[in-house]
Amino acid sequence: MPTPTEARLDALARELKRAGISYQTLTPMADTGLAHDHVWIHREGDDWVARLPKQSQMNLPPEENLAYQSACYERSSPGGHTPRLYDVLPPSDQLPRGGLLVEAIRGRLAQLPEDLPAIAEALASLHRQPLPSEQAPLLAPTDPWQAMVSEVHQQAQWLADAQLSSKVTQRIKQELDLLPPRLSDVTPTLISFDTHPGNFLIRDDGRAVLVDLEKCRYGLPGIDLAHTSLYTSTTWDISSQAVLTLEEVIHFYRRWQAAMSETPNTDTLVACRRATWLWSLTWCAKWRSQYLNAQDAQQRGEDWSAELTDPAVIDHVRDRVEHYLSMPIIDHVHSELQCLQASL
Repeated sequence: MPTPTEARLDALARELKRAGISYQTLTPMADTGLAHDHVWIHREGDDWVARLPKQSQMNLPPEENLAYQSACYERSSPGGHTPRLYDVLPPSDQLPRGGLLVEAIRGRLAQLPEDLPAIAEALASLHRQPLPSEQAPLLAPTDPWQAMVSEVHQQAQWLADAQLSSKVTQRIKQELDLLPPRLSDVTPTLISFDTHPGNFLIRDDGRAVLVDLEKCRYGLPGIDLAHTSLYTSTTWDISSQAVLTLEEVIHFYRRWQAAMSETPNTDTLVACRRATWLWSLTWCAKWRSQYLNAQDAQQRGEDWSAELTDPAVIDHVRDRVEHYLSMPIIDHVHSELQCLQASL
């Protein structure tokens, strides 16, 4: 699978030198995602990883994107289950979007369902952290449920341009109508908002580490639980695909509850699961509409241009998008939500 280009590595080397950061060698890592290139920085002592943005999934310009991602790593690291942030390379002519230098995590990819208990502990370490007095620059809506519903409905506008069958479009709209207008329990915590299993590495000691932190905010922890265990998440990553049983999902939720001092009620957890699923479906509709649009990656925040990413990754994303937007899979997740409401 292609890796960051030689020109990209040369640019990183020059920026590291300019910042006075010593290293031994740079090893490009496989291109497996839509938002970043990754380079392993071999150093004496602890190795680092350079995260070099291709775009901002938060639709932020380069400097704001770096500030936001920096805050994600700084706010989450006290929990002990995320990489430490070491330094930031500002945007430059060499690296127009700059880069983050974070702790290199040695470990294997998470496997489901066996690693779900460790992932539940990692999420609890994030969600248990006290809210800071100053929450900016991370998103911190007054009503996190209303903010989530609003974001889902905003993305749902792309359904009109996604060229889906009328049956699928109508069904997704029916699911949107099932989102409750209000929840009784909307206590916010620090959440990742991007906890699909492919974003976790498992250390030799069994500890799960959430390595990809770009979308953190102060919101409802049920969103993270859903994003970890929904069908649309557990079957996303090629190397860790799994279809969880209802019993495995329930055990995962209960393991997380046991690690928390207080937890939301069942209605809130299931509502968050539905909303997260619909966020994923509407994101798929958005990607389906936009992924071939060529844009200037240096001037735009969010950019799904196919030329920014390895074609094999694009093919994989296209396959998953078509799968998740199919009627049988929509029916499957809907049925699971009904069963979870009655069992959790």
